[in-house]
Amino acid sequence: MEKKRRCGWLSNDEIYLQYHDMEWGRPVHQDRLLFEFLLLESFQAGLSWLTVLKKRENFRAAFDAFNYNRIADYNESDRRRLMQNAGIIRNKLKIEAAINNARAFQKVVEEKGSFNNYIWSFVEFKPIKNHYRTSEQLPPNTALSDFISKDLKRRNFKFVGTTIVYSFMQAIGMVNDHTQECYLYNEILADRE
Repeated sequence: MEKKRRCGWLSNDEIYLQYHDMEWGRPVHQDRLLFEFLLLESFQAGLSWLTVLKKRENFRAAFDAFNYNRIADYNESDRRRLMQNAGIIRNKLKIEAAINNARAFQKVVEEKGSFNNYIWSFVEFKPIKNHYRTSEQLPPNTALSDFISKDLKRRNFKFVGTTIVYSFMQAIGMVNDHTQECYLYNEILADRE
């Protein structure tokens, strides 16, 4: 049986392979899941995505299943609890950003009806179909991620630089960056036609 060809950036770690095959690049429209990816991407800054994925379930338990309404109400006691949780990435600035971003997320939901309405409007609710042949061609950011990053910062989000935003866009399927060598490239393109 022929082995599936995947994007070249992947390691052989089972968590990474499962994430790539089942989630990465598939359109996400549920606000809770959009917030989950936004929170995880903000914790990834300066670290590998695999590090974050391996701690994902710990994050889920520590951050009330990524319920942004609950996180928005976190107080000093919650901050201390999170800083003492060895199962997550214990970075004070990132923890503060997660709480802050939950509040900013709520404001977007109030204004736009959902975060989904807000974030997907940047691509007119249709994923961008990229056509990269190899992983080396993938950009760290684009003019669109620059623009979204600026808008998120204007809305008081933290840890949303253009590279983090582009990673977020890839994760939630706003862009299809599966390379042409990857077995999912055509499958995901077909899903979006």
